[in-house]
Amino acid sequence: MTQTVYVLNGPNLNLLGTREPEIYGSDTLDDVAARLEDRGLALGLTVDLRQSNHEGHLVDWLHEAQAEGAKAVILNAGALTHTSLALYDAIRSIRTPVIEVHISNPAAREAYRHKSYVGMAAVGSIAGLGTYGYELALEAAARL
Repeated sequence: MTQTVYVLNGPNLNLLGTREPEIYGSDTLDDVAARLEDRGLALGLTVDLRQSNHEGHLVDWLHEAQAEGAKAVILNAGALTHTSLALYDAIRSIRTPVIEVHISNPAAREAYRHKSYVGMAAVGSIAGLGTYGYELALEAAARL
Protein backbone atom coordinates (compact mmCIF):
# COMPACT_ATOMS: atom_id res chain seq x y z
CA MET A 1 0.00 0.00 0.00
CA THR A 2 1.48 3.34 -1.04
CA GLN A 3 1.30 6.33 1.22
CA THR A 4 0.04 9.69 0.02
CA VAL A 5 1.82 13.01 0.27
CA TYR A 6 -0.39 16.06 -0.16
CA VAL A 7 1.27 18.94 -2.04
CA LEU A 8 -0.73 22.07 -1.31
CA ASN A 9 -0.21 25.35 -3.10
CA GLY A 10 -1.67 28.70 -2.18
CA PRO A 11 -2.59 31.95 -3.87
CA ASN A 12 -1.20 32.82 -7.29
CA LEU A 13 0.68 29.56 -7.73
CA ASN A 14 -1.80 28.71 -10.49
CA LEU A 15 0.13 31.37 -12.44
CA LEU A 16 3.47 29.64 -11.97
CA GLY A 17 5.45 29.77 -15.22
CA THR A 18 4.01 33.12 -16.28
CA ARG A 19 4.05 35.17 -13.07
CA GLU A 20 7.34 36.99 -12.54
CA PRO A 21 9.50 34.30 -14.19
CA GLU A 22 12.63 36.21 -13.15
CA ILE A 23 11.73 35.30 -9.55
CA TYR A 24 9.72 32.07 -9.86
CA GLY A 25 11.13 30.54 -13.07
CA SER A 26 9.36 29.15 -16.10
CA ASP A 27 8.11 25.81 -14.70
CA THR A 28 4.34 25.55 -14.44
CA LEU A 29 2.51 23.81 -11.62
CA ASP A 30 1.74 21.02 -14.12
CA ASP A 31 5.49 20.63 -14.71
CA VAL A 32 6.03 20.35 -10.96
CA ALA A 33 3.19 17.83 -10.65
CA ALA A 34 4.62 15.61 -13.39
CA ARG A 35 8.08 15.54 -11.80
CA LEU A 36 6.62 14.85 -8.35
CA GLU A 37 4.43 12.02 -9.64
CA ASP A 38 7.45 10.38 -11.28
CA ARG A 39 9.65 10.82 -8.21
CA GLY A 40 6.82 9.70 -5.94
CA LEU A 41 6.48 6.43 -7.85
CA ALA A 42 10.20 5.76 -7.35
CA LEU A 43 9.80 6.46 -3.63
CA GLY A 44 6.64 4.37 -3.25
CA LEU A 45 4.50 7.46 -2.68
CA THR A 46 1.34 8.80 -4.26
CA VAL A 47 1.32 12.56 -4.76
CA ASP A 48 -1.92 14.53 -4.44
CA LEU A 49 -1.18 18.04 -5.73
CA ARG A 50 -3.73 20.80 -5.22
CA GLN A 51 -3.84 24.59 -5.57
CA SER A 52 -6.26 27.19 -4.27
CA ASN A 53 -6.36 30.94 -4.02
CA HIS A 54 -8.52 30.58 -0.90
CA GLU A 55 -7.09 30.20 2.60
CA GLY A 56 -10.00 28.10 3.88
CA HIS A 57 -9.40 25.43 1.22
CA LEU A 58 -5.82 25.05 2.42
CA VAL A 59 -7.01 24.70 6.03
CA ASP A 60 -9.60 22.09 5.00
CA TRP A 61 -6.98 20.16 3.01
CA LEU A 62 -4.59 20.13 5.98
CA HIS A 63 -7.36 18.63 8.11
CA GLU A 64 -8.18 16.16 5.33
CA ALA A 65 -4.54 15.08 5.09
CA GLN A 66 -4.65 13.94 8.69
CA ALA A 67 -8.11 12.36 8.39
CA GLU A 68 -6.96 10.40 5.33
CA GLY A 69 -3.73 9.25 6.98
CA ALA A 70 -1.37 11.11 4.66
CA LYS A 71 2.33 10.51 5.26
CA ALA A 72 3.11 14.24 5.01
CA VAL A 73 2.06 17.55 3.54
CA ILE A 74 4.28 19.75 1.39
CA LEU A 75 2.92 23.29 1.64
CA ASN A 76 3.75 26.33 -0.46
CA ALA A 77 1.27 28.78 1.01
CA GLY A 78 2.48 31.69 -1.14
CA ALA A 79 1.81 35.06 0.46
CA LEU A 80 -0.37 33.41 3.14
CA THR A 81 2.89 32.18 4.64
CA HIS A 82 3.48 35.63 6.06
CA THR A 83 -0.03 36.45 7.23
CA SER A 84 -2.07 33.38 8.09
CA LEU A 85 -2.59 32.49 11.70
CA ALA A 86 -5.31 30.14 10.43
CA LEU A 87 -2.70 28.05 8.57
CA TYR A 88 -0.38 28.16 11.59
CA ASP A 89 -3.20 26.88 13.81
CA ALA A 90 -4.24 24.22 11.28
CA ILE A 91 -0.68 22.87 11.01
CA ARG A 92 -0.33 22.85 14.79
CA SER A 93 -3.65 21.04 15.19
CA ILE A 94 -2.72 18.02 13.06
CA ARG A 95 -0.17 15.26 13.63
CA THR A 96 0.69 14.92 9.93
CA PRO A 97 4.13 16.48 9.37
CA VAL A 98 4.16 19.58 7.17
CA ILE A 99 7.17 20.67 5.12
CA GLU A 100 7.19 24.31 3.98
CA VAL A 101 8.42 25.06 0.45
CA HIS A 102 9.21 28.36 -1.24
CA ILE A 103 10.44 28.71 -4.79
CA SER A 104 12.23 31.98 -4.03
CA ASN A 105 14.12 32.77 -0.84
CA PRO A 106 11.84 34.93 1.33
CA ALA A 107 14.73 35.86 3.62
CA ALA A 108 16.48 37.54 0.68
CA ARG A 109 13.40 39.51 -0.36
CA GLU A 110 11.24 42.27 1.12
CA ALA A 111 11.20 42.57 4.92
CA TYR A 112 7.51 41.63 5.15
CA ARG A 113 8.38 38.21 3.70
CA HIS A 114 10.86 37.39 6.47
CA LYS A 115 8.26 36.13 8.95
CA SER A 116 6.73 32.73 8.21
CA TYR A 117 3.77 31.54 10.25
CA VAL A 118 3.86 28.32 8.24
CA GLY A 119 7.54 27.84 9.04
CA MET A 120 6.90 28.33 12.75
CA ALA A 121 4.60 25.30 12.71
CA ALA A 122 6.24 23.12 10.02
CA VAL A 123 8.77 20.37 10.71
CA GLY A 124 11.12 21.95 8.16
CA SER A 125 11.46 24.47 5.36
CA ILE A 126 13.06 24.49 1.92
CA ALA A 127 13.45 27.82 0.17
CA GLY A 128 15.27 29.50 -2.68
CA LEU A 129 16.01 26.46 -4.84
CA GLY A 130 13.32 27.05 -7.42
CA THR A 131 10.76 24.35 -8.11
CA TYR A 132 13.43 21.75 -7.32
CA GLY A 133 12.55 22.48 -3.69
CA TYR A 134 9.35 20.47 -4.13
CA GLU A 135 11.37 17.41 -5.11
CA LEU A 136 13.67 17.86 -2.12
CA ALA A 137 10.62 18.15 0.12
CA LEU A 138 9.22 14.92 -1.34
CA GLU A 139 12.54 13.17 -0.60
CA ALA A 140 12.34 14.49 2.96
CA ALA A 141 8.72 13.36 3.30
CA ALA A 142 9.71 9.84 2.24
CA ARG A 143 12.23 9.74 5.10
CA LEU A 144 9.88 11.01 7.82
